[in-house]
Amino acid sequence: MECIFCQIIVGTMPSAKIYEDERLYVFHNLYPEAPVHILVIPKKHISSLLTFEVEDAELLGHMFHIGNSIATEQLGLEGYKAVINTGEQGGQEVFHLHVHIMGGAPLSMPKTV
Repeated sequence: MECIFCQIIVGTMPSAKIYEDERLYVFHNLYPEAPVHILVIPKKHISSLLTFEVEDAELLGHMFHIGNSIATEQLGLEGYKAVINTGEQGGQEVFHLHVHIMGGAPLSMPKTV
């Protein structure tokens, strides 16, 4: 098994787990970019949004629902940034679909024209 997130899901790679259900695994990012930085990953290996299928639409909704619940109820965030990097040009480093939930301090977005 080559995918580091798949290894985390099955327990062969350690993580700071926050939540797990039959479809998702949520853990603290090992290299946080904010005071709070968690990753929400599906247990089903989906490489990225580029390979996302219509039958997985409910799964993506579940990812955001659980991420929001953990961010607001468990971690006490009053606001956060949710990011999905997609493909190499989109900054994706691990090719297993995941949502970054970042907060705990004011966060900015790059300016776009």
